[in-house]
Amino acid sequence: MWEDFLDIFYAPSSVFARREHGSFWIPLLVVTLSIAILFFVNSGVMDPIMSAEMGRSKAMADPRITPEMAEQMRSMSSVTGKIGAVIGLPITIVCIALALWLAAKVVGARQTWHAALVVAAYSYVPKILDTLLMGVQGFLVAPEQLDGQFRLRLGPGRLLDPDTSSPLLVAIVGRVDLFTIWVTVLLAIGLAVTGRIDRGRAALAGVLVWILGAIPFVGAALFS
Repeated sequence: MWEDFLDIFYAPSSVFARREHGSFWIPLLVVTLSIAILFFVNSGVMDPIMSAEMGRSKAMADPRITPEMAEQMRSMSSVTGKIGAVIGLPITIVCIALALWLAAKVVGARQTWHAALVVAAYSYVPKILDTLLMGVQGFLVAPEQLDGQFRLRLGPGRLLDPDTSSPLLVAIVGRVDLFTIWVTVLLAIGLAVTGRIDRGRAALAGVLVWILGAIPFVGAALFS
C-alpha cells in the first residue's frame, strides 16, 4: 500500500484503478498527519504570514483595538491556525470529494461517493511536498517578506503585493499555483478512471472543481 504514495506522483491512473473500492481512511490519515506535522515544524515560518493576514482584516482596523488586544488576537490566530491544520484538513478533503462527486454528475460520470473520497484523498498527497517546500522556502526568505498567504506558493500569486493589490485579484491568482493545479489534474485523472469517462469530460469536471475551490477564497476576499 505504501507504493500508492509513490505511484501517485508518476502513475496515478494505476493507483485510482486498484484503490477505487479500497479504504480512503489510510490516505486521509497519512496526508493529514504528514501535513499537520510539517505545519507544526514550520510554525515559525508561518506565524509572520498569519500575523500579516490578521493585520489586514477589518477587525484589526477597528480604532477601539488597542496594541495589547491586537497582540492577543494575533496569538489566538496562531493557535487556531495550528488547530485548523489538523481538524480542517480532513474536512477540506471531504469537501473536495463532494465537489468532485457533484462535478461528476454534471459531466455524466458514474463515479460513486466512495470513489470520490478515495480520489480526493490520494489526489491531495502532493500537498505534503508542497508543505515541505513552503517550510524550506520560509527558512530562506526574510521574515519581513512573508506578508501574505501566497508568498511561498509556486505560482504568480507570490508576486502580488497583498497590501496594494486587490484582495479579489490576489485570491484568484493565488489559486494558479503548481500544487493546486497538480491536485486538480489528479482529481480529473481519478474521475476518468473511477467514473468511466473520457479525459475531455474529466478535464471539464476538474475545471469545475477548481472553480468551486476558489469560492471560499473569493468570499473571504470580498468580505475581509
